[in-house]
Amino acid sequence: MELLRFTGQFLRQSITGAGFTVQLLLSTLARLPRGFLRGRMLLDQMYTCGIKPLPVVVVVGVFTGIILAYQTGLELDRFGQREKIADIIGIVLCREMGPFITAIILTASVGAAMAAELGTMKVSEEIDAIECMSIDPIEFLVMPRILALAMLAPILTFIGDVVGVIGGGFISESQLQIPWNLYIRSVVDSLSGSAGATGLPKDLFVGLLKAVVFGLTIAAVGCSSGLRAQGGALGVGRATRRAVVVSFILIIVFGYILTWFFYP
Repeated sequence: MELLRFTGQFLRQSITGAGFTVQLLLSTLARLPRGFLRGRMLLDQMYTCGIKPLPVVVVVGVFTGIILAYQTGLELDRFGQREKIADIIGIVLCREMGPFITAIILTASVGAAMAAELGTMKVSEEIDAIECMSIDPIEFLVMPRILALAMLAPILTFIGDVVGVIGGGFISESQLQIPWNLYIRSVVDSLSGSAGATGLPKDLFVGLLKAVVFGLTIAAVGCSSGLRAQGGALGVGRATRRAVVVSFILIIVFGYILTWFFYP
């Protein structure tokens, strides 16, 4: 009976949390026309979501390209196909690894911070005070965070892709004896093919679209977890942990769905 009670409680909390998150996201999207009226809040969140994580994204992106190029190049060299490394780097980074790694970084830094900030405001009754002042907490607190992360996640992903390709090129030239110009030309050729009216290579377009979806997901889950925090400092910690865990799971699930949709 204790197991059944725990399972039922877990399912109820999960369904309630998912419903609250979807409702919060839809309410935020409905307020987007007034989003730029909160220009100062939006700029602050763009700095938090874009500038602060940038060094981590650059460092991780470079070493991702280095490791991917080195490990893959060693295996391809066994079959005499090491020149194919540039094709693999371009496709894998732009389509999958770039948006995924950037989303993981944003979850651990920005998403957790959102949950902690809003959770602290919730348990200290600051959000109740904002409502008493006739200020919409969704428009004032949630919308700038979601809008900023949705706009900057694809930019950070693109930067991560670029530095990853550069890191892979460094290893390809120094360890695999592939000339730099040949490497870059192969990367560009591997990304050939447009994505309809966007004019972007399909792999790059899909990766950036994933970044937008991941940004919306991370921000919505982080804000939702923070607004549902209760129980003092312990509740804030639980909300932060819940935001990180749920975001990780949804990133993997949504990444698979988008890949299946565009590459059936």
